[in-house]
Amino acid sequence: MQSQSRLSAAAQDALRCPICRARLSARDERLACTALGCGAVFPVIDGVPILLNERASVFAIDDFVSRRNTTFNLGKGRLRTTLGRRIPSISRNVKAERNYARLTELLVSAASAPKVLVIGGSIQGQGTAALTDNRAVELVETDVSFGPRTQLVCDGHDIPFADATFDGVIVQAVLEHVVDPVRCVAEIYRVLKPQGLVYAETPFMQQVHGGRYDFTRFTHLGHRRLFRQFDEVESGAVCGPGMALAWAYQYFLLSFTTSGGLRRLLRVFASFTAFWLKYFDGYLIDKPGALDAASGYYFIGRKSEQVLSDRELLNLYRGAVA
Repeated sequence: MQSQSRLSAAAQDALRCPICRARLSARDERLACTALGCGAVFPVIDGVPILLNERASVFAIDDFVSRRNTTFNLGKGRLRTTLGRRIPSISRNVKAERNYARLTELLVSAASAPKVLVIGGSIQGQGTAALTDNRAVELVETDVSFGPRTQLVCDGHDIPFADATFDGVIVQAVLEHVVDPVRCVAEIYRVLKPQGLVYAETPFMQQVHGGRYDFTRFTHLGHRRLFRQFDEVESGAVCGPGMALAWAYQYFLLSFTTSGGLRRLLRVFASFTAFWLKYFDGYLIDKPGALDAASGYYFIGRKSEQVLSDRELLNLYRGAVA
């Protein structure tokens, strides 16, 4: 691969063809599959390999060669850009900072130089400072869009790395945007080392926020079942019912119009009139009722050879319903 690659030498060596999982070889500014029956060739753009299995992805390699927009940017209109930070946010992630500190402790206690894959990591995730600031941790940051932190473009349905490559995998606010979260979690399981750790944050009570790239929501137990091949380290609500209520109010207002300009004004109005609801979540976040009404959940799990049964799953309910 070209010398200006954003990936470390070790990460480059672990790369595999997303179609057949054979090794890749560097050819000029491209990566070529070494399997005779495959022969796929992938471009490298500004040091970022574009490793997509186009037959199983909603994205095409040409999307990135032509630098088309592959994301849906919510609330980034001219008005919000102008007012910037003066507009209060209706969102509040109560647990992320604490969770990432815990995850970092677990990773560095298990390996001297843990390697962590970030799926959906074109920008720094909320609350991740404990992890990103730890020099002992090597982050391999991937996404389906170019961004300041994107080292590799890949689809979570076909992760282009060898089996058992990583000590940890992070999927923060990602699994709602993939068409098949079960397949993505299976891929996460595959690329994790034995006893490797996964950290996920996934919404429950949130409206569509990715346009056409938004597909799925999970209850707490539904989220746990998604990771049934992992032993739970801990899980719970990460964004509470106050945030869920603020989002519902905002989207209620947005339901009245499709005008871009008016919708931007309504977002600003909702922000100023409902931002305070999120502060209830500091008090509510660990209460059983909040687990039934949360805006989103988190899961920290360890790769296991055991599979959680659905009967065992039902016994894990911690909500307020008797």
